[in-house]
Amino acid sequence: MVKILNTNQNDFERKFESLLKKRDQDDLKIDKIVSKIISQVKLHSDTALVQLTKKFDNLGVKKFEELVITEDKLNDSFNSLTKSTKRSLQKAISRITSYHEKQKPSDSMYKDKEGVILGGVWNPIESVGLYVPGGTAAYPSSLIMNAVPAVVAGVSRIVVTVPATNGKVNPLVLASCKMLGVREIYMIGGAQAIAAMALGTKTIKKVDKIFGPGNAYVASAKKHFFGTVGIDMIAGPSEILVVADSKNNPEHIAIDLLSQAEHDKLAQAILVTNDKRFSKKVIESINNFLGKLQRKEIAKSSWENFGAIIICENLLDSCDLINRIAPEHLEIAVDQPKKFLKRIKNAGAIFLGRYTPEAIGDYIAGPNHVLPTDRTARFSSGLNLLDYYKRSSVVECNKENLKKIGKHAINLAYEEGLQAHALSIECRLIK
Repeated sequence: MVKILNTNQNDFERKFESLLKKRDQDDLKIDKIVSKIISQVKLHSDTALVQLTKKFDNLGVKKFEELVITEDKLNDSFNSLTKSTKRSLQKAISRITSYHEKQKPSDSMYKDKEGVILGGVWNPIESVGLYVPGGTAAYPSSLIMNAVPAVVAGVSRIVVTVPATNGKVNPLVLASCKMLGVREIYMIGGAQAIAAMALGTKTIKKVDKIFGPGNAYVASAKKHFFGTVGIDMIAGPSEILVVADSKNNPEHIAIDLLSQAEHDKLAQAILVTNDKRFSKKVIESINNFLGKLQRKEIAKSSWENFGAIIICENLLDSCDLINRIAPEHLEIAVDQPKKFLKRIKNAGAIFLGRYTPEAIGDYIAGPNHVLPTDRTARFSSGLNLLDYYKRSSVVECNKENLKKIGKHAINLAYEEGLQAHALSIECRLIK
């Protein structure tokens, strides 16, 4: 049964705190399984990938070469699509590319008052691995969102791993790879794919940073390799919070909530409204939709176990609650949504107005749909172009300005007991 909370009730705070609790999985059990998988890949390289793919993806392969996506497979996938689907993919790629191009950083150099030249230069990461989920659904949109900024940033090597579903990789994923110019693709999923990209194997050279969402096993593997390679984020189950008044069509709000509930049984959908009668209409609409959705069992489980409705008399007052929830996706479906924008501090992505469903951001709006979950929007941002770069600071001194600032560095070095540090500056001032 969906939870209904009212900010005027005495037990609201207790119920709200319960709503904020992590939607736990058996992390220790998952970590043990993932640790064994990583050991297998470390010891047996490509052979382990073949065995693990047989075991977990039920794919009858005998040698590693069968896991490599060839140019012919890319062409076949691209050619299998309708003209309409190709146009839609191209439109999405075009819009997302345009948005990310505007995030390009600039090198900066300046001379300070002592005459020291300071600044920074940006360089793209040289190689990245992109994990594309398979399993209960295939996500070409996930490939596009992770690959477009890599292409825009100028990453020289882009590796894609994607598990097969029923023996096949979704043709839209492969067609998107072709359209984006990605050519190193492996039909591997799960923790073993993350291990292959992080450690390297006989065939797959290791990458510098890994991107892309996945299931609990993928998340565990990414946590394991954090520090060995760069990791974009540890993605948890999907979330949506919708702020809506009674002027909305309840069916619109209902399907927006279910658009995230259908992702995962652990997904969370929350409605904040100032009208109890409207909330009942939304619940009725959700129940009607649940009978029609292809993924109704997943959506039903998510809604009943983790869904919630919060009744708040003044919707603007709900901003403090929203900031505590720090949702992955936030829809503000009211007359003047920008009033809320000034008060929202914690949200992965914000969708303003009655005609901006979150789903438009998943596919084609422009901003990246890879967003912080599990309340991590309190301290992190969605994926963006800078995640594919690293910045090097630059310092240039001459003898004159080294004299001006060096004496202070020498003093501090001696105070820290680091004599060689001090001497490395002193010797340049003496000789």
